[in-house]
Amino acid sequence: MAQQAGRTAGALLAARIAEQAAVLAGLEAAVRADEPDAVHRMRVASRRLRSALRAYGPPLREVVGELRWLASVLGLARDSEVLGARLLAQAGALPPECGRDELVTRLTRWSRELSERARPEVQAALDGPRYAALLARLAAEPPPGDGLPALSELARREQRRVAARLKAAVGGPDGDRELHEARKAAKWARYLGETAGLPADGFTARMKALQELLGEHQDSVVARAALLGLARDHPEEGFGYGVLYGGQLAVAERVRERLPDVRRRLRKAATWE
Repeated sequence: MAQQAGRTAGALLAARIAEQAAVLAGLEAAVRADEPDAVHRMRVASRRLRSALRAYGPPLREVVGELRWLASVLGLARDSEVLGARLLAQAGALPPECGRDELVTRLTRWSRELSERARPEVQAALDGPRYAALLARLAAEPPPGDGLPALSELARREQRRVAARLKAAVGGPDGDRELHEARKAAKWARYLGETAGLPADGFTARMKALQELLGEHQDSVVARAALLGLARDHPEEGFGYGVLYGGQLAVAERVRERLPDVRRRLRKAATWE
């Protein structure tokens, strides 16, 4: 594949790292102020950086690990926001006889408590030496990248991993985990497409659509686990939680029904020329 405007994989990756490192550092004030969507945007920047840095392999493995740590800290806050909003929207649509008002009240309080527990960890991470050291590492020049495979080849590897995970998920004993791994592979492929730019736009769009579809499934898995815990803690509201659980099962089933078509389209979807 000819790289974008004749640029090598190393040059494209270095530009991507510099761009996303600036995005990540620039979001720090917004995250500290708890501005809407700031945690999510910083988490995405950390993932895009990991995608670019992973291409270098062992030379940058340590900084990839530190970005994984940062994303996990941010994830506690972000996931609580997403999960709370998801369950509150579903509960609010229930008929009154399902205990709708009690569920909404309980879930509102529960969601707020989750967020309040996660916030101090984010602030402590941003205040700590580990985060400062990570920013310093990201500001350093990455290796030149001589001999790196073309971005299309790196993306093709992720696409093959997506296909293998989807195959394993169909009728397999651990389908939820395999679909989660397929989603992550689609995400890394998408980010590599973004790094390549305009020549990869079609591929990037396909991987984003797949990532979002499989994300719906993973969100339902997380929501079901939370609902089981809530039902155990508050058995007096168990019927309502059971109704919500059934709704999340239906979401997962709709995704699984689409998997055969997804697999066919994935086999036809080349990377880019």
